[in-house]
Amino acid sequence: MAQLTIQVNGRPYTVGCEDGQEAHLLEIARLFDRQVRQVSQDVGQLGETRLFLMGALLLADEMSDLKLRLAHAQSELARQQTDRSRAEAVAIRALDAAAERIESLAAE
Repeated sequence: MAQLTIQVNGRPYTVGCEDGQEAHLLEIARLFDRQVRQVSQDVGQLGETRLFLMGALLLADEMSDLKLRLAHAQSELARQQTDRSRAEAVAIRALDAAAERIESLAAE
C-alpha cells in the first residue's frame, strides 16, 4: 500500500492508496482541494470539518447531476439504436420486396 501526502486547503494530509493508484489519488485530491478552496472563498473559513463537509457535498451534488445526465444520455442512445434497428428492418423489407419484383419481371 502506497502512502502519499496530499494538500487540502494548504494543509498536508498523509493518505494511503493501492499501489499504482497514486496519480489518480493526487488528481482527485487536487479536485477536492479546489472545491474546498472555492467554498472557503465563497463563505469564509467554517472550520476544517464543516469546510470539508461542504466541499464533499458540493462534489457529491455535481456527481449526482452527472449521473442523471449520463442516465438520460444512455436512455437516448438506446432509443436511437432501437429506431435505427427499426429503420434497417424496414429498409431490408423494402429491398427484399424490390428484389422479388425485379426477379418476377425478369422471369416474364
